[in-house]
Amino acid sequence: MFGSALIVQALGAVMIGIVTVGMVQVSMSFESVSSEAEFADAMGPFFAFMAGTLGVSVLIGFLGSVLQGVLVVPVSRSVLNRKTGFKQMWKLAAPRILPLLGVAALLTLGGLLAAAAVIGIAILLFTTMGPAALVIVLPLGLGAIVVFVWIGLKLMLAPAVIVVERTGVYNGLLRSWQLTKNNWWRIFGITLVVAIMVGVIAQIVQIPVSLVSAAVGGVVAPHPDADSMTSTLVLTTVISTAIGALVGSVTFAFQASVSSLIYMDLRMRRDGLDVELLRLMETGSDPDGIPGGPSTVPGSTAWPPGGGQFPAAPPGQQPQA
Repeated sequence: MFGSALIVQALGAVMIGIVTVGMVQVSMSFESVSSEAEFADAMGPFFAFMAGTLGVSVLIGFLGSVLQGVLVVPVSRSVLNRKTGFKQMWKLAAPRILPLLGVAALLTLGGLLAAAAVIGIAILLFTTMGPAALVIVLPLGLGAIVVFVWIGLKLMLAPAVIVVERTGVYNGLLRSWQLTKNNWWRIFGITLVVAIMVGVIAQIVQIPVSLVSAAVGGVVAPHPDADSMTSTLVLTTVISTAIGALVGSVTFAFQASVSSLIYMDLRMRRDGLDVELLRLMETGSDPDGIPGGPSTVPGSTAWPPGGGQFPAAPPGQQPQA
């Protein structure tokens, strides 16, 4: 899990580092601007780097959504104390890559369109009403954030569903919506606590990294000029992005594990998946498959029976949802 997360984080760190160095160099060129024409020429590359930063963030989010579905494989297998290697994880997830790409693209595009709509409405209100539009824009922005979080948590299990239950994009989104029913606040609480923990740990690690970067800058360029400042910037950016990629890999793997365990927990509550897991543990069947999904063993029945409903039980013995 760490290795897979590190690949994505390292890719994002390299791109962000390149964009950061480029933006700083463009910003330094503003010091030599002496006319409006030169300023307009310098703003072009600056906006291009800003757009690049946004593009990199979107790409990292897209790849993270795909990777979240892949990482559910070792988590679901670990429930039965079955170890999963790097190659085996990707081999089991490989048939579901296309649906994962589809759901990641759909979620990313939906988020971008929603953000663009809110920003467009805010710009239109400020254009027509002036500063008075703040009375409308502020509640609108807060409401949009609430709706975004609500929908995001309702659909957060779609990648896991697509991989484990081998569904399509639409059925994966619908299944995630159904699984999170009546459990939204519990999922929100768990996700919030995990996000706070991850954020605190990341900040604690970044503090000494910042101090080391500053110390390195003082040693490399005690009397800074333009060239030495650029060299120092590149060096400190490399150090900070490398540490950031390592920390990000650990935190992402941890968050993906929590999301996968939430999925398994909801499956146990709604589908009686714990019964199937006990059977797999006792019989040792399907040792190379993904627990909770359609069995690859000939003659075995798919799980869950009845299209995702808990198996029939005598009256009064139905499990609590």
